[in-house]
Amino acid sequence: MRLNPFGGTRRTHQADAVVTGAGSGIGRAFAVELSRRGGRVVCSDIDADRARETVEIIGGAGGKAFDVPCDVGRSDQVVALADTAEQWFGKPPDIVINNAGIGRGGALVGQAPLSEWHQVLDVNLWGVIHGCHVFAPRLRAAGHGAIVNTASAAAFGAAPRMAAYNVSKAGVLALSETLAAELAGSGVIVTALCPTAVKTNILQDVSFEDPTVAQLGDAMLRWTGRSPESIARTTLDAVDRGQLYVVPQVEAKLIWQSKRLLPVPYTRAAGLLERLMR
Repeated sequence: MRLNPFGGTRRTHQADAVVTGAGSGIGRAFAVELSRRGGRVVCSDIDADRARETVEIIGGAGGKAFDVPCDVGRSDQVVALADTAEQWFGKPPDIVINNAGIGRGGALVGQAPLSEWHQVLDVNLWGVIHGCHVFAPRLRAAGHGAIVNTASAAAFGAAPRMAAYNVSKAGVLALSETLAAELAGSGVIVTALCPTAVKTNILQDVSFEDPTVAQLGDAMLRWTGRSPESIARTTLDAVDRGQLYVVPQVEAKLIWQSKRLLPVPYTRAAGLLERLMR
């Protein structure tokens, strides 16, 4: 299906898609929602079993999906993912969702081990870099399509004790903005997703050095977290409208506006609030 970048056929309906991190959370929600909208989906995840589970969910609902294990931190595996998807679709994908990511936090800059920095940046930032590097030229050559990069409100929120995660997501946002400028007029749009808390398993395997950070994360998920399904629907509808930024929650919008309008007071307040909570 050829997508019309100026209207007409909606991008996310009957569109062939590649989703990384599709084994759970937002990635699985994206894959299921894209299938519900009539598209074929390549479900990629570093955990092959989880990717296969997503494919089975889609298949059970009558959709078409294919699972591909992929470590997005390795460029050769992302190239293999793109080649496999193109062979299965018979053409480049219409939508690429660079969603794979991990959560880490709890220590101050200078205390968090460098191994943690490398681990977070390898997945959260380099994974998206690899996805854009490999897929953007293919979509540009096709003359249509969309790239969705999962960032976070952490990209601009700069919460203390989350430095590696914040830096990785800020990089994703900057990459998305740059790529959107480079692809302007090409028929390919770029969308950056910047949520706050989403009810996923991103914290499931995280070991926080500081229990206060873990407790805060759990509270945010309970009280302000939105379901991954609602985030996926909101984001795909935004893609249909050609939006660059998706800031889906009220608190995310407040952080976004506060940081843009009052950057210095916002930063000081964030630090003070973090110390008062201890």
